Amino acid sequence: MAAKKAKKSEKAAVKRSAYFKVEGKSAVPQRRYCPRCGPGVFMGEHKDRVTCGKCGYTEFKK
Repeated sequence: MAAKKAKKSEKAAVKRSAYFKVEGKSAVPQRRYCPRCGPGVFMGEHKDRVTCGKCGYTEFKK
């Protein structure tokens, strides 16, 4: 009998509510936008840096 194929690991989905905070009737973004890609592309927060997952732009924290 053939062995079952291992499934690829699935990434944990981040809820959209984690990206925005509702203040009154407006939504305020919680994370920074990428300066290269523009609005709509958020940068990932890491321990020592913030990185864009689309273009690879990185800023290191001091």
